[in-house]
Parts: sequence; structure tokens; C-alpha cells
Amino acid sequence: MNIFLTFLSIWLMTITSVYDFQKGKSTNNWRIVDDGVMGGLSKGKLTLDDEGHGVFSGIVSLENNGGFSSLRYRFNDISVENANKVVLQVKGDGKNFQFRVKDKINQYHSYIYEFETSGKWQTIEIPFKNMYPSFRGRKLSIPNFNHSQIEEIAFLIGNKKAESFELKIDKIYIK
Repeated sequence: MNIFLTFLSIWLMTITSVYDFQKGKSTNNWRIVDDGVMGGLSKGKLTLDDEGHGVFSGIVSLENNGGFSSLRYRFNDISVENANKVVLQVKGDGKNFQFRVKDKINQYHSYIYEFETSGKWQTIEIPFKNMYPSFRGRKLSIPNFNHSQIEEIAFLIGNKKAESFELKIDKIYIK
């Protein structure tokens, strides 16, 4: 085996796929959680486009104390012990979104990283150490993410304004 193939195989071993959207792949394990849980009127949805990308889209409404839409994916725990970042391949509509993780499904708080989209495909690398803890929009006084596993990921839009949104998602992986 030449040195290039050795390097490539080592590099590939250090990547763990969380989710790879593909044409015809079921999205049944993803779920939308909108502000309707608090009386709000925002509406998000997840579809697959013709290329097989996940498309999280909808409308955020501020009526009835609303203001957010989220897309969540739960799974059996994935070890992040030997990883230091999560990588997103996304194409947004120029709006700001949050990426969230939970190390345990039953914990109340999430660890959050906010990112801005450009209208073009982007590879966004999120160091776990930069994900801060938050619950219901309030930053918590506990350390940033420093756990050995994750059991849930989520995308959220809540920019404190009424707006339509669209975020295309290709791949999510741990590195």
C-alpha cells in the first residue's frame, strides 16, 4: 500500500458519520419541534430535494409568544471521545441558525453553536469546546461541551423576527 492510501485510510477512520442525507433514504427518525409547544404558530418541515439533500424549511412566527422552529434527530449514543469537532455540510438562505447537541437525550439543556449561512454550500466545523450550554434561550453557568458521547443533534432557527427559512443539509459527521 502506498503512503497516500495509508494516509487516506487513517483519515477516513477518524470520521464518524452522524447522518448522510441521500435520495430515497427515510427521514422518519427526524422530528420537527416548533414553538407550538408554547402556543406559538411557527411551522417547520423536513423534505428531501431532487438531489437527496434534507431541506429544513418553514416560517417563524412571533405571534402567541412564538419565535422558533427546530429539527431534531435522536440516535443511539455516538462516541466523541476521540473527536474534537462536528462538521456540517449545509446550504442556507443567508440566515443564522443554531446547531445543538445533547450528550444524553433526557437532559434538559443543549449545547449550542450559532452559525451564519451564505446562500452557498458551506462546510462548517464546530469545535465541541465552543458549544455553550443553554436551556430555553438562557445560557447556563456550567462548562461548555466536554462529554464523551452524543445522543441528539438539532438545528434551530429563532432570530427574534418573523421570517421564512430554508436550510439544505447534506452531511453531518464527527471528526
